[in-house]
Amino acid sequence: MNRHAGPSPIPDRPPPPEPTYAERARTLVYLGRAGTLSTLSLKHPGHPFGSLMPYALDGRGRPLFLISTMAMHTQNLQADRRASLLVTQPGWMGDPLAAGRVTLMGEALPLSEQGAAEARKAYLERHPNAAYWVDFEDFGFYRLEVADVYFVGGFAAMDWVPAEAYLAARPDPLADAAGGILEHMNRDHADALVTFARVLAEAPADEASMVTVDRLGFKLRIKSGARMHSARIAFPREVTTAEACRAVLIDMLRDSRQRVSP
Repeated sequence: MNRHAGPSPIPDRPPPPEPTYAERARTLVYLGRAGTLSTLSLKHPGHPFGSLMPYALDGRGRPLFLISTMAMHTQNLQADRRASLLVTQPGWMGDPLAAGRVTLMGEALPLSEQGAAEARKAYLERHPNAAYWVDFEDFGFYRLEVADVYFVGGFAAMDWVPAEAYLAARPDPLADAAGGILEHMNRDHADALVTFARVLAEAPADEASMVTVDRLGFKLRIKSGARMHSARIAFPREVTTAEACRAVLIDMLRDSRQRVSP
């Protein structure tokens, strides 16, 4: 259970369990495809220099970069290895400050020939168009050796995550399916989401939308009159596939409707 889950919206009830910040950070970086790489400027010493940076990941979640010696960020790294990568929640269309984001800090180091061969496979799986320039002589692979992590999950949800915890974490098993689950629930089952809000979150609700889902539960954004707030609802059991998620949501809806039936 995550100590950062925050106070329960229902008095005397413990907060619903949710993935740790390490897991959430690892999942967000897994889902991303590009971030902002910050290096220390060679031309203007001491100033940060930001670059758009596509990346892949190795098996421990360390970012892999394919960069050219002609690029300014590469020249900066050759002078000072310190760097950070900011990754924001993919596909987020709402208030940018309510979106998840994570900053990975460390040193970006060029890879050995063997390391580059492994990175090449991982990188092309994530960025197949890079096949057109991956073998150019001026390009090479770097890896960010993660030393510290800062995670922000939205308003009032933020903290440092030890690098060891991030590297040991794994992406949420619903990560690849989550977007489809959210779209389906919000498009086709708005009435069910209102029922969840009223019964399981015990919140007055005119409208509700599902904004996140993971192996342990989901979060609703609830509108009641002019008030907008959120509530997390736990699954009765852990789910690891889209089909298992569908089954547990059906069970939860049936149980919720029985609780409000006369």
